[in-house]
Amino acid sequence: MPLSAAFYDRDPTPVARELLGCTLIMTDAVGEVGGFIVETEAYLGPHDPACHAVAGRTQRTWHLFGPPGTAYVYLSYGVHWMVNAVTREDGFGSAVLIRAIAPTLGIDRMRARRAKAKTDKQLADGPGKLCAALGIDRALDGTMLTGANAITIYRGEPIADDRVIIGPRIGITKAVDWPLRFRYRESTR
Repeated sequence: MPLSAAFYDRDPTPVARELLGCTLIMTDAVGEVGGFIVETEAYLGPHDPACHAVAGRTQRTWHLFGPPGTAYVYLSYGVHWMVNAVTREDGFGSAVLIRAIAPTLGIDRMRARRAKAKTDKQLADGPGKLCAALGIDRALDGTMLTGANAITIYRGEPIADDRVIIGPRIGITKAVDWPLRFRYRESTR
């Protein structure tokens, strides 16, 4: 069952934690690819110096300010696509970055897209790798994650707190010490 908009209409920190164990599925004309979400990061909104909402609503960040459950997809450093789940109320500007999945569906297609990956685990063990493996790009910015759309996140089995590692966000330069990164212990690199 897809997660509802109400699931996302909350502070991004518990959303980031509770997305662990959920299933992210990308569907296109060929079929489905996806896997279990094993790593996330929360971006809190306009008061978080690492969140894109600090710059306000621009053409690039338009969907970050969308309704809860919207996909916010952007290009990082002009190289890698990143997919986020928008949280809180419409117009606020907070989200959860989906950093990694454990591939379970369409692995052959992921391997074709990420031929340099040496193991299945490496196919989507970073946010840019995840988007490359699943074929997520800017065309999917603004897609609702809450229904049978191109990208959907489905409810998963809850992961016990003792199986979750909480730490600082990575790959950013501001507010790096904030403990807003959540990882499923069994999937750590």
